[in-house]
Amino acid sequence: MKPLRERMREDLQLKGYSQSTQTLYVNAVRQLCEHFNKPPGRITEEDLRDYFLYGKNVKKWSPSTSTVALCGIKFFFDHTIKRPWPTLLFIRPGRNKTLPVVLGRDEVHQLLHSIRLLRYRVCLSTIYSCGLRLSEGTHLKMENIDSDRGFLTIRQSKGNKDRHVPLPEKTLQLLRQQWVAHRNVAGNAIMYQKWQRKVYHP
Repeated sequence: MKPLRERMREDLQLKGYSQSTQTLYVNAVRQLCEHFNKPPGRITEEDLRDYFLYGKNVKKWSPSTSTVALCGIKFFFDHTIKRPWPTLLFIRPGRNKTLPVVLGRDEVHQLLHSIRLLRYRVCLSTIYSCGLRLSEGTHLKMENIDSDRGFLTIRQSKGNKDRHVPLPEKTLQLLRQQWVAHRNVAGNAIMYQKWQRKVYHP
């Protein structure tokens, strides 16, 4: 399975899939083989049918889990070993019909103001006010902030795409506040290191 696994990952790279999607799809094929204790070349169409029925009726897969399994396995058979199965064409994961929990504006403000550490409050405030994904907010860098034109540049977002996001003035002020605090902390640390060298190495 290892050579096929590497070939599948290479095929995913050539198709432009992100690193996280590559991992999810490769794991989907690995879990299929582990379920039947067979190499992929010995998986039959009846096996595929039984596997997705097992996921639906026994494991109670969520729609997102079913979608990842279907897309990963279908990619492997269609592109890596070029052995398409008719069964994979009519499998359709269900959809969640529950309504999302949406906080009101006052609830969000109360939640953000209850965060004591400035860096966490600034990070979550930026994610909320700019509509960022969690990973986009945690990987934001100084060079991604254009204060003159009032937007953030998000690099290598979902689908390996770059995009610009409007930056509210209040959020910009928070980011500046965090930058000043961060520089002060860094400056204090440098001063402490110099003091240590002076005391112990006069």
